[in-house]
Amino acid sequence: MTGTSTIAVHADRDVHPSRAVARPIYQTATFGAEDGEQFAQVAVERRGHDFYTRYGNPNHAQVAAVVAELENAEAAMVTASGMAALTTAVLALVSAGDHVIGQKSTYGGTASVLMNLLPRLGVETTLVDQTDLEAFEKALTPRTRLILVESPSNPLLQITDLRAVADLARAHDVLTLADNTFASPVNQQPIAFGIDLVWHSATKYLNGHTDVSAGVLAGSAEHLDRIWDVGVLTGAVLGPIDAWLLLRGLRTLPLRMERHNANGLALAGVLNDHSAITHAHYPGLATHPQRGLAGSQMSGFGGVLALELAGGFEAADAFLGRLRYSRRSASLGGVESLAVHPASMWRGMLSDEQIAASGVPLGLVRLAAGTEDTADLVADVLNALEVVR
Repeated sequence: MTGTSTIAVHADRDVHPSRAVARPIYQTATFGAEDGEQFAQVAVERRGHDFYTRYGNPNHAQVAAVVAELENAEAAMVTASGMAALTTAVLALVSAGDHVIGQKSTYGGTASVLMNLLPRLGVETTLVDQTDLEAFEKALTPRTRLILVESPSNPLLQITDLRAVADLARAHDVLTLADNTFASPVNQQPIAFGIDLVWHSATKYLNGHTDVSAGVLAGSAEHLDRIWDVGVLTGAVLGPIDAWLLLRGLRTLPLRMERHNANGLALAGVLNDHSAITHAHYPGLATHPQRGLAGSQMSGFGGVLALELAGGFEAADAFLGRLRYSRRSASLGGVESLAVHPASMWRGMLSDEQIAASGVPLGLVRLAAGTEDTADLVADVLNALEVVR
């Protein structure tokens, strides 16, 4: 079986081949055709790469080839952002009168789609506790068309039993769509557990350098054709340069994930018993209530962990202000460490009632460990906690 590092470097070799070792950037809005027959063919080709860049571009196709193989999927496509990937997929897969199931613990943007956007379009939604398989089953209705899962979840790092949810959904002819951003395809491949479609905010681990906004979707060609049709209409297209930067980032994804995994586990281990922390959330910890499930579907646990500070909102804010290496910033998955206070960030995305319903404590801080030296990151967070205490 081909290893992930080899896949990341060579999976796109036959996609728009060139003698150049590093892929060229196809910075063009449109492409010429040799004759009318060829023009007619490329104009209707789904997920093509040489008609019009809103329809596809060689750089898009190269990224898609790598992501598809990393995710063990038949095909993949790119979008302008992770949220573009999610909204395009949902708009393609459900219609007015349908029902969608999501998780209570989920990214704020996903929660907003479920609670604000879809109801406006006549789609009913139900949010369930992702740790309770029976909750998914009870939420099913004859109108359920899609189940959205996210594992590990943002920001509480809760785990969804991917195989069980996929089996349940398939038994009721319901599609499943998984957010694999926190895990990355290096650590987890939801399609291997029966999930139909996977999406990423490729801005995060896949790119890895905090210089691109992008999204990707992976799954069967049949499902992606439906999503692509909507994507062409919404126009959430990724620019060629951004696609090229994303491809460059993918080359080192397996190498970077080794350090992210190591740093995340080291920080979680040190902070789990710290007196200033009431609770540390990280699926690699033996104290995580779903450690067994996480270990059964993940080969590594990523660089993201969440800490609940004893001093609540004020302590969390002060802690972030004392960190030297972890910048106070949204996002994650880059080579640099980042830290965010979700209760502060989500106030611009969700109402106070929705934040409370998410179960996110006001004193919770999400740390996204980068690829810095482990000892430096550990010393930095311990020093910041001493000042807060």
